[in-house]
Amino acid sequence: MRNTLLRMLAALMCVLSACAEVTPVKDFDVERFGGKWYIVAFATNAPWFVENKSNMRIGTAVVVPTPGGDLDLSYANLNADGTCWRMTHLARKSDTPGRFAFHSQIWRNDNDMRIVDVQYDDYALIHTVKTKDGVSEVLNKLYSRTPESSIALQQRFTQFSLDTGILPDNIAILAKSDECPEA
Repeated sequence: MRNTLLRMLAALMCVLSACAEVTPVKDFDVERFGGKWYIVAFATNAPWFVENKSNMRIGTAVVVPTPGGDLDLSYANLNADGTCWRMTHLARKSDTPGRFAFHSQIWRNDNDMRIVDVQYDDYALIHTVKTKDGVSEVLNKLYSRTPESSIALQQRFTQFSLDTGILPDNIAILAKSDECPEA
């Protein structure tokens, strides 16, 4: 029991130190980041993910920059029964370009989101630290402008996720799926 607790504490310290070093991409352009993205990969050590990752499929994120530089985020995933799961957030800009914060009403957590790398016409690497009741979890996502992503990009995402403390089994390249109809 004591060894398990020590291992968990060491893993947490590793994750927290990795999170502290993750910085947003330089010269982030909020306008160019806007538009439709496909969420093609997902990585987190969160217990809910470990239990549900085999059922996860590619979803979409529509990003609309606001006049003030915030991001209006709309997510959609097609469920196995044909219904759509949707979620929206208003991510407020910070003093650091490429870094945003929002509170999720659905999950009741605070989110510190950073766009770590982006090629605006191809992909974006998103790193989010989610905090609820004093407990933080890392969530990494790979966005793509198309439902496909290259093997090299998937490998880069996997390595980034490992570097930020995600266990290898908790990194998923998502299976293709039909899209939700427009709301």
